[in-house]
Amino acid sequence: MLKKYKPTSPGIRTRKTLVKSNITKSKPEKRLTKSIKGHVGRSKGTVTSRFRERGAKKHYRIIEFKRIKFGIPAKVAAIEYDPNRGPDLALLHYADGEKSYILAPEGLEVGMVVEVGEDAKAQVGNSLPLSNIPAGMPIHNIELNPGKGAQMVRGAGNSAVVLAKEGNFVNVKLPSGEVKKVAAKCYATIGTLGNADHRLARLGKAGKMRHLGRRPHVRGVAMSNPKDHPHAGSYRDNGTGHPKTPWGKPTRGFKTRSRTHTNKFVVTARPRKRKGK
Repeated sequence: MLKKYKPTSPGIRTRKTLVKSNITKSKPEKRLTKSIKGHVGRSKGTVTSRFRERGAKKHYRIIEFKRIKFGIPAKVAAIEYDPNRGPDLALLHYADGEKSYILAPEGLEVGMVVEVGEDAKAQVGNSLPLSNIPAGMPIHNIELNPGKGAQMVRGAGNSAVVLAKEGNFVNVKLPSGEVKKVAAKCYATIGTLGNADHRLARLGKAGKMRHLGRRPHVRGVAMSNPKDHPHAGSYRDNGTGHPKTPWGKPTRGFKTRSRTHTNKFVVTARPRKRKGK
C-alpha cells in the first residue's frame, strides 16, 4: 500500500512511500547482523562503479539463502524491515534453538511454521526441490546449482513459475519472460515475494537518494568533454545516434549476448520490449 502526501513542499509533492503494516519488530537480531565497512563503488580510491556511495550507516542482515535445516520445523517469530533490499525479512526460530532470516513472501505471517526438505508440503515459505513442486506453482529464491544457495528471483514482488518437468531438469519461467532449464535437484521456496509496490515508491527529493547511497546520475549529453562520454561535446549538433555506454558499447535495445556461444539451458529467450511500452 502506497501513502501519498499533501504538496506542502517541493520535496513532498511527488513523494510516495510504502506503508508496512506487517512489520512486527523494529530492531534486528544482533547475532544475525554484521557491520558494512569501507567505501562503496571504489577500489583503492578509483571509481569502479559510478553513481554510488556509502549512504546512511546500516547493518547487513545475514540471510539464509542456502536453507540446510532439513526436516527441522521453524516458527515465524517476526517480520522485519531490511534497509539493504526491497522485500522484508522473516525471522525463523528453529525447533533446535537456532535462528535465521529468510526473505518474506506474501502470505507468510507470524506464528506460521515452515519446513525444508523433500517431504515438506508445497505451501508458502517452505523450500523444496524443483522436482517436488507442482507445475503452475509460483516460486522464488531459486538455486542455479544444487547446494550453492539461491541466486535467482530475490527481488520485491517477483516470482517464477514451474512450467514442465523433463528428466533431470525443470522448465522455469522467470520474471523477465525467459524460460530456463534448471536442475531438478535445485531448491526453491514457495510463494511470491512481498512488497510488490516497492517499485512504485517515489522518494521525492535527492537527499533521500543520497541516504540510500545513490549519487547524481549525470547524462552523457550534459558532459562537455568528449573523452568522458560518446554523447559528450559542446559542438554536437547532429544528434548522438544510437545510445552508447561511457565505454562506447551500444545500449538500450542492443543485444549483448553472444550468438556463437549460446546457453543450452535457455529454452525461450526473454522478449524484447517495444518502444513506448
